[in-house]
Amino acid sequence: MEKKFGLLGRKLSHSFSPQIHRYLGDYEYLLYEKEPEQVEEFVRYYPLDGFNVTIPYKETVIPFCTSISDEAKKIGSVNTIVRRGGKISGYNTDYFGFTFLLKNAGIEPAGKKAVVLGSGGASKTAQAVLRDLGASSVKVIGRNMPDNYENIEKHYDAGIIVNATPVGMYPNNGERLLDLSHFTNCRGVADMIYNPARTALLLDAERLEIKNTNGLGMLVAQAKKAAEIFLQTTFDDALIPRITEAIECETKNIALIGMPGCGKSSVGKELARLTGRPLIETDEMIPDRAGKSIKKIFAEDGEDVFRKIETACLADASKKSGCVIATGGGVVTRPENLDLLRQNSVIVFLDRDLTALPVKGRPLSQKYGLEELARARLPLYNAWCDLKIENEGVQKTARRIIKGLKLEEGE
Repeated sequence: MEKKFGLLGRKLSHSFSPQIHRYLGDYEYLLYEKEPEQVEEFVRYYPLDGFNVTIPYKETVIPFCTSISDEAKKIGSVNTIVRRGGKISGYNTDYFGFTFLLKNAGIEPAGKKAVVLGSGGASKTAQAVLRDLGASSVKVIGRNMPDNYENIEKHYDAGIIVNATPVGMYPNNGERLLDLSHFTNCRGVADMIYNPARTALLLDAERLEIKNTNGLGMLVAQAKKAAEIFLQTTFDDALIPRITEAIECETKNIALIGMPGCGKSSVGKELARLTGRPLIETDEMIPDRAGKSIKKIFAEDGEDVFRKIETACLADASKKSGCVIATGGGVVTRPENLDLLRQNSVIVFLDRDLTALPVKGRPLSQKYGLEELARARLPLYNAWCDLKIENEGVQKTARRIIKGLKLEEGE
C-alpha cells in the first residue's frame, strides 16, 4: 500500500517540497493548508503516515505529539511527524538542514556575533545551530521583543545575520526588515526563504559582497532527513546538492532580454514548448494593465509612464517560478528592474545583428534609430545577463539556451 506524506502549513503556494520529495521516494506527498483551529484535528486524525510542518505551526503541534525527539525537545520546535503503532512522534530535521546550509555556503559562525530575525520555530532551530557552531553570542530580533527593529543599531556589529521570518517570501517579494549596509562587520547572511531564490536581503548581500545563501539547501537537507524517518532508511548526503541543483533548474525562470525585434517572443514560445514551461510576455501584460495599447501609451502619456507600467508588470511576472519571461527591449533602462529579474530568474541576453532587426511598429526604434538604442542598451544587456546567446534561428537558439542552462526538454 502506497505510503502518504505531506506538508502542514497555513500558506503553502510558495512551497517546493512536493518536487523535492519526488526525488527522494515513490510516495504521495501533498500540501495541506490549515487554519490554526484545524491543526489539532489534522495532527491527531488525518490519515497520513507522516508529514512535515512549516510556518507557523512548528511549535503549535508539540502538545499533540505523544513523544518528541531529544533534539526537538531541546530546540522547542517540531517540523517532522510520523505515525506508527498508534503513536504520534515529533522530530526536528531543520537542525540538520540549517547546519548543512551554513557549512555548504561557507558561512562560519565560530567566534562571531549572530543576529537572528524572528522568534518562532525556525528561529529556535537557527539559534541552536549557531550556538553549537560556536557563535560568540546570538541575539534574537522581534517586533515585540526588547531587541527589535527600532533599536537594531545596537547590533550593527553582528558578523552573521539569519532571516528566520517569512518577510520577503512569495508573494511579498521585495520586502526586507533591515538595511544591511549598516552591518559593516557582517560576513555571512542566511535567509531561510527559498522562494524567491534571491530575497531583497540576499540581493543586498550580493551587492555588498557578503557570503550569502537562500534556504533551498536547508529545505532539501531537512527533507532528506525527514524522508529517512518516514521510510526508516538512509540516503547519502551527496544527494542534497544534486537535488538542490535540480530544483533550482526546475523552478528558476528563464528571462529573455535584448533589443527590440531580436526574437524574444518567438524564441520564448519555442522555449516554452520545448520545456513545458508557461510563457509570460510582459508587452502583452501592459495593455491590460493600462487599458490601452502600447502605441497609445507612448502617444498619449509618454515613455516615462510606459516604463512605470512595464516595471509593475515585470514585478508581477518575476514573482512566478519555472516560467519563460519575454521582456520588452527597454526593460534595462530602469535599474530597479534588475533586482526584479534577478530575484527568481536566469537572465539570457538574446543577441542579434542590428541589420536583421525590424523597426515597424516599434516606437523607440523609429524615433531614435537602432544604432543609438544599441549604444545605450548593449552595455546593459551584457552587464545584466547570466548567459548570452546569438539568435541563429528560433529552434536552434531555443535548444542552445536549454543546453547552456543545463535544462531538459519536456521538463
